[in-house]
Amino acid sequence: MSKVFVPPIKCQGIKTKLVPWILEHAGLREEGRWIEPFMGSGVVGFNVCPQNALFADKNPHLINFYRAIQSGEITRAKAKAFLDAEGEKLSKDGQARFNAVRERFNRTGSPWDFLFLNRSCFNGIIRFNSRGGFNTPYGHKPERFAQAYVTKITNQIDYVAKATKTNHWKFVCADFREVIGQATRADLIYCDPPYLGRHVDYFNSWSEEDERDLAGLLTSTKARFILSTWHSNEYRHNPSLGKWWDGFATLTREHFYHVGAKEKNRNPMLEALVMNFEPAQTEVRSAESELAEQLVLMEKPVKYSVTKKTKPRLATR
Repeated sequence: MSKVFVPPIKCQGIKTKLVPWILEHAGLREEGRWIEPFMGSGVVGFNVCPQNALFADKNPHLINFYRAIQSGEITRAKAKAFLDAEGEKLSKDGQARFNAVRERFNRTGSPWDFLFLNRSCFNGIIRFNSRGGFNTPYGHKPERFAQAYVTKITNQIDYVAKATKTNHWKFVCADFREVIGQATRADLIYCDPPYLGRHVDYFNSWSEEDERDLAGLLTSTKARFILSTWHSNEYRHNPSLGKWWDGFATLTREHFYHVGAKEKNRNPMLEALVMNFEPAQTEVRSAESELAEQLVLMEKPVKYSVTKKTKPRLATR
């Protein structure tokens, strides 16, 4: 694909740079739905732009924001007026204005304030405390909402607004267990859950029990699925791959995250796609070659590979 659409809400772990790779394998049958139990930014589904889709997340603020676009409460023109006004106040008062909007959001849950905070907080990180309050600090950019930046955001909002009018998209606040249970044989489920053992304070924690339940549901579903997870970095490997996802087709590709507070903490990671159908890429690596590559990962990271430890458990056709 020539250009990847970037959504109006940023999230840590956003898959923008991986979208073309994921879309190589995300063919959707005409009668099927695109189902995302962990919507997050929605970047993958928004670029698939399916006719029928179910976008779900346990974070009600994400869902409320996209419902507000779908209903017409948030439009390009209204967003420009809001961001211009709040941007002027931020330019004048900086930290104090950010704190005031954050306090207001934690009282009212306004989707407008959610947008403002997401685009002016530190590194676009969505983080909530144990009481459900947004607690990401100020990004210290008082001139954040310059006209070019506001135009970029409002164009992103307009893209989503038009897509929701021409397609049948549903946004729901729900647990992944409920959402996956609705999938049919014709559907494709794309899962991008919090990574076990990594950043898990996005809205709800992610436990070994959650990973086990997700594996059980995806193993038994009649739908096709693609799971995004982490494979390894220069320090360690993801133990969940061997424990829960052994036997499924697995593809890997190096990815670089920009979430760390310090440059030295922003390290490359080997991302994995796990799926219950034959991937479009045909190269298959033996267990021996996979192990050899892992041993030299720090010296020469794998750019792209496919691993099938056993015959893939394919979705029922």
